[in-house]
Amino acid sequence: MLQLLESPLIYLTGLFVLGITAQWLAWRLKLPAILLLLTFGFLANLVVDPTVIIDDKLLFPIVSLSVAIILFDGGLSLRLAELKNTSKALTRLVSVGCLITWILGTVFAKLIFESWWVCALAGAIYTVTGPTVIGPLLRHVRPNATVTSVAKWEGIVIDPIGALLAVLVSTAIASSSVAEATVDIIISLGAAVAISTVVGFITAYILIVMIRKHLIPDYLQSPLMLMSVLASYTLSNVMLAESGLATVTVLGILMANQRSVSIGHLIEFKENLGVLLISVLFILLASRYPFMELLELGWPAVLFLALMIVIVRPLAVMISTYGTNLKWKERIFLSMLAPRGIVAAAVSSVFALELSHLAHVEHTPESVAMLADLSKLVPLTFVVIVGTVAFYGLTAGPLARYLGLSELNPQGILIAGADHVARAVAGAVNKEGFRVLLVDTNHENIKSARMLGLPAVNASILSEYAREELNLGGIGRFLALTPNDQVNMLAALEFHEIFERADLFQLKPNVSEKHRQALSHQSKRARYVFSGGTTYRTISDLITDGSVVKSTKLTSEFPYSAFVKKYGAQAVPLFVISESRKLEILTDEDRSEPQPGETLIALVPDLTYAKVAEKLTSTAEAKTNSESSNPPS
Repeated sequence: MLQLLESPLIYLTGLFVLGITAQWLAWRLKLPAILLLLTFGFLANLVVDPTVIIDDKLLFPIVSLSVAIILFDGGLSLRLAELKNTSKALTRLVSVGCLITWILGTVFAKLIFESWWVCALAGAIYTVTGPTVIGPLLRHVRPNATVTSVAKWEGIVIDPIGALLAVLVSTAIASSSVAEATVDIIISLGAAVAISTVVGFITAYILIVMIRKHLIPDYLQSPLMLMSVLASYTLSNVMLAESGLATVTVLGILMANQRSVSIGHLIEFKENLGVLLISVLFILLASRYPFMELLELGWPAVLFLALMIVIVRPLAVMISTYGTNLKWKERIFLSMLAPRGIVAAAVSSVFALELSHLAHVEHTPESVAMLADLSKLVPLTFVVIVGTVAFYGLTAGPLARYLGLSELNPQGILIAGADHVARAVAGAVNKEGFRVLLVDTNHENIKSARMLGLPAVNASILSEYAREELNLGGIGRFLALTPNDQVNMLAALEFHEIFERADLFQLKPNVSEKHRQALSHQSKRARYVFSGGTTYRTISDLITDGSVVKSTKLTSEFPYSAFVKKYGAQAVPLFVISESRKLEILTDEDRSEPQPGETLIALVPDLTYAKVAEKLTSTAEAKTNSESSNPPS
């Protein structure tokens, strides 16, 4: 059985199966995925020894290339417009904050290591956080736009800086004197900045020109982009070790912020690839180290972890962001957000291996002590990763809600459209206490919405501004209600990066049922909203004919059956509010009928209007009959 599990085919297949299973379970259980990935990795070590299947010479190039793709994917998510009000805070965090983290981390690492050089290396490695852990946490917590922007940028930019810092420390270790070390560090730092900038710009320029001039067919654009990322990363690393991470980050930022060509389809490809690589890498790296090795570090490792969380990160954030535009609540939240991820694991593994080879060659007392310390570096890194992810993953959400920076399960709705249909729907939802935000290009529609007290923004729902600049605090769903079916569908496609697919809704296209089903199977990215085959024309005609959007509290005396009897077949249920004040957007998907205690928001005939009209009609008929029976003399 063991020989079967050590088959490279079965082992590699198992990595993919375990990785994606861990991601799915994390989604279902609302847990940080990295915790399950590491757990699966440590358990895998009990079954099979991966070093027998994949040796170091092959493993670490694979890990390095994968991390390059992950960082490039992170760079693609960075928009320079986000830095309009936060650039000062970000600059200080990745400079002053990074320096403070490095110095304090080096000092506290003395609890574990004997060699100050290894302490300095560990301090450098633990300055990184990374998109693999920051991104999922931000999506789960959903803090305000300012905190999200700063945390996302810091998590991506700090990775190449931390890796470069580790390179400088290793350069100093390999130098024979302080003077030589100083010169080597200055040269390496200047070379790293120059190489990453030049290679990143040249690669981005070539890609943009080739795509703009249609020199690359659509089906080759994603593979060519991937090839360019790997080639630029490797070229940079050949010129200077670990400079490739900065290169691919620069490349990602340049591609994300250029305006010459559309790269939306490329971003989606990289996101999917990134999730796959993260899933496999965490399990692969964790499975190389028995969990007992982590426990052997003992209480000094636990104390080091606690100091990194309680002292190092808060001091680094509070000092570096003093005098910036960040509010004190935002600074507190950022001071309690620094989980370490795949970059820390990969960099520590690579440098531990390289410096171990160097120590083996020298055979001096110092090198022997360093070798003993380096054997603790990777296990300590996994302690830091597990500890920080567990701590921040469990505390970030409650802390953000306590500070008023986010909401648990946000119930608000972002609505595409602000005409009479969108205003009627949004007005009823807003009246029940849920946040709504309407977006429309028609100035008169926006003006009418604001006159009703509804928050509204004059912009295209398909624009970059709508995706990146809108304040989505308290908003957890997207609803496309424009009269244009194509706009509704495209808007759902645009916002699938921000909302889960289960939280994307659009009106049914005003086409035949056969055509609608084809659209549903081929290109629909949102759920068809409301019940009964409801299209924009259906709702618009009903409102024009006098129907209104009304909230009705169902009781045991007035259940749903009584509601149906009162309003008839013309009533269109739209939303249900549970007794715990959760808002559910109704669709054609199966759902039990609303129960007593719930509030039903529905489009119903205006019975008051109908009664008045009926009374006016009957009065006119009576007057006509009276005049006909009593002709004037």
